Amino acid sequence: MSAYEWLIGTRYLRGAHREGFISFVAIMSVLGLMLGVAVLIVVLSVMNGFERELRNRILSVTSHATVTGLQGSFADWPAARTRALQNREVLAAVPFIEAQAILSHGQHVVGAQIRGVAPSLERTATGLAQKFTTGTIEQLTPGDWHIVLGSALAAALDAKVGDSLFLIAPEATATPSGLQPRIRRFTITGIFKSGMYEYDRELALVEIHDAARVYRMGDNVTGLRLAIRDPFRAPSVVRDVALSLNNSFYVSDWTRSHENFFRSITVMKSILFVILLMIVGVAAFNIIATLVMIVKEKQSDIAILRTLGAGPANVLGTFAIQGVLIGLLGTAFGAALGMLVSHNLESWVHDLERLLGIHFLDASVYNMSDLPAYVEIADVVKVCAVAFILCALATLYPAWRASRTAPAEALRHD
Repeated sequence: MSAYEWLIGTRYLRGAHREGFISFVAIMSVLGLMLGVAVLIVVLSVMNGFERELRNRILSVTSHATVTGLQGSFADWPAARTRALQNREVLAAVPFIEAQAILSHGQHVVGAQIRGVAPSLERTATGLAQKFTTGTIEQLTPGDWHIVLGSALAAALDAKVGDSLFLIAPEATATPSGLQPRIRRFTITGIFKSGMYEYDRELALVEIHDAARVYRMGDNVTGLRLAIRDPFRAPSVVRDVALSLNNSFYVSDWTRSHENFFRSITVMKSILFVILLMIVGVAAFNIIATLVMIVKEKQSDIAILRTLGAGPANVLGTFAIQGVLIGLLGTAFGAALGMLVSHNLESWVHDLERLLGIHFLDASVYNMSDLPAYVEIADVVKVCAVAFILCALATLYPAWRASRTAPAEALRHD
């Protein structure tokens, strides 16, 4: 490509005097492309941030994998725990009891999921022990009938630390007067806030021996919760652990129990990418319109270039440069703007919420109250590549039309 092709192509884009309208349209094309690229990057970054934050919060409050008995009861769990810890990928294996119950405090009655835990081992399994806002997990001592509630569950019960509540188990006890529900009074000694509404609203922790007495499980437990060195290998590791136990067990992991969350995010990202790509497509059509107007305006200039020896390829290159420049400028500015907005989006949203006095995200619906954004370089590269390719393709027809200009026809009336 010769230097004069670059010189003429950039000169046509700048425009002056009577050609100023063309320059204005070119600027609008750059701004439209910049907006489309920026919006795409911001939306994908928000989806990435939502997925990453959701994954981190899930891993901080739930086990990486679980091994449970087929009948809901695990008898010889100490030997199974020892065998599980022999796997080099398993960092911790803790017993647990899990059951449903109704909690009653004053006039408030709420259903909840009860988890019996061993406080001395719980800190090695998940980060839930570090999520306490009041009290500590070590206050769950056997025989004292203490309970810890999630923050949203405590709010639903209108309960606080020090209050007593009644736990009603779904199993009934046969008495001479008939079947009676199994009820036990517990004292609230702590409240945790995981950041995941699902857990804060439904989960309550009790000491594992107290849970065994309430649900009459004796020395049995529901299963073992495993902490895996690499959480992304949890499906294969928990399977290996179950096979090493030489018995039949039901295994699950965090990717399976929350599969719908991550699948919906992946599908949503793909849909939003296609929909928002239409903005880039509109910008590409603007480029076509801009170059067509330039070609129409510069018919006589093209004819003169042809009479001076410029070939069709030279003319095509002259106008292709203009489309490529618009694509480069719009893509570069859009990428910069998109990353700038993404990096500051969370703080800007908080400032806007304080200014307007409203809350945009309801934790009960979205499982989180923040709007995190995480920029992945792969997404930025993909968006910029697609935008630039669309712009490059948009230059083909106007540039080809310019290269087909016949000098005699263009100069006939000049």
